[in-house]
Amino acid sequence: MDNNRIDIKNIPVKVETYKPEQPNQTKYASRDRIYVRSVKGLHQSLRRNMGFIFMALFMLLPWIQYNGSQAILLNIGEQKFNIFALTLWPQDFTILAWIFVIAAYALFFVTAFYGRVWCGYLCPQSVWTFIFMWFEEKIQGSRNQRMTLDQAPWTVSKFAKKALTHFCWLAFALLTSLIFVGYFTPVGPLFIEFFTFQAGFWAVISVLFFAACTYGNAGWMREIMCTHICPYARFQSAMFDKDTFTVTYDEKRGETRGPRSRKDKDYKEKGLGDCIDCNLCVHVCPTGIDIRNGLQYECINCGACIDACDDTMAKMGYPPGLISYTTEHSLNGKPTKVLRPKLVGYFVILLIVCAAFATNLYLRKPLELDIIRDRGALYRETPEGLIENTYTLSIINKSQQAKTYQLAVSGVNNYTWLGPTEITIAGGDSTNVPVSLALDPYSTAKPVLDIEFSVTELSDDGHKVSQGNKFFAGR
Repeated sequence: MDNNRIDIKNIPVKVETYKPEQPNQTKYASRDRIYVRSVKGLHQSLRRNMGFIFMALFMLLPWIQYNGSQAILLNIGEQKFNIFALTLWPQDFTILAWIFVIAAYALFFVTAFYGRVWCGYLCPQSVWTFIFMWFEEKIQGSRNQRMTLDQAPWTVSKFAKKALTHFCWLAFALLTSLIFVGYFTPVGPLFIEFFTFQAGFWAVISVLFFAACTYGNAGWMREIMCTHICPYARFQSAMFDKDTFTVTYDEKRGETRGPRSRKDKDYKEKGLGDCIDCNLCVHVCPTGIDIRNGLQYECINCGACIDACDDTMAKMGYPPGLISYTTEHSLNGKPTKVLRPKLVGYFVILLIVCAAFATNLYLRKPLELDIIRDRGALYRETPEGLIENTYTLSIINKSQQAKTYQLAVSGVNNYTWLGPTEITIAGGDSTNVPVSLALDPYSTAKPVLDIEFSVTELSDDGHKVSQGNKFFAGR
């Protein structure tokens, strides 16, 4: 018998799970509509001003002209992006990739430092949602008036207010959709052709599609985009730490909550904190959460609850900051470490990526050459007994000015050049130049020659590009 053997004994384990009885609750509860109350304050003024600047830039940039054409035109059909003096082609994909990488690490850095301020202040979903809520408030009234209106039976007045609200939503969604599509096609002709019913099929489909998305997201879905669809809300916790500034409720100061008179100066002796339980922080939250329940992924750090709470504290004669941008360490009486490894790491990587982007942009040549051989035959013999190879030189002028270039070839002697030796290409344009080289097969002993085509700019800059290829001598 093996003395080292350990006897196995089966131990029955019963796991009990607490499930509260909720007989009236369906499996999939319907979403409760959030009636957001307007609030004024420092953070909301900052958010509105930043949103206004963002929206103004979005609306005006497509209309700016540069060198007689649209300054920003992301022409997918022609596969080129014009951004003022910069023209990007499919060969410049790395530049766009660097831009996205920079944006990602900038977002990581800001999030690690100040939480989801991007979501609350500049995210397009938030900006458009707040604009739609502004229409709703101006037409249907304050929060309490909107709640009363929804509970009231349908009347002519209610129908008119609802219809006007949705008309404004649809009109603004259509306007912003036309502007957005105007980044990808000339914006002036797009507006004229759309409203005169002369726009192309794909232009109309694109405008209507993005208008419907804007209307649905900002008018109906709103916080659902932030809480269920946007992936940023899910992985943001990986960037948070105890030194990240987030919108936080000071539980030690605020609890225990309870109403009281403004003249009640002995509320602390009654065991009450500074929170008077007015629930304004909940009423002004665009995602409908109670910040007093602690940090939640639904919070977009817009600061609306801070302004509402500070206003209440001022009326009660209490110091502000019951809800504020602070850190977990600060709430626990510990010093906040701003320069910490995570934040420094994000910043260093951001600097490296920016440097790589600047280097890539600096080394980018405003001239591109690609050589395509005749696919029908490697070579052909002319009536004069010469061997001829045919090529197509695809030349791209990446600058915004017309340029003249000289074409040449090296690596072969005593050849005959058939085709233009100088060409002029408009700014931001490309052209294909058919070229043939003819050679006496007895002038070389090699069956295959290594040659190199070159394109040189005839200007003071003298940019030059070259690319190698083969010449088949037929021997």
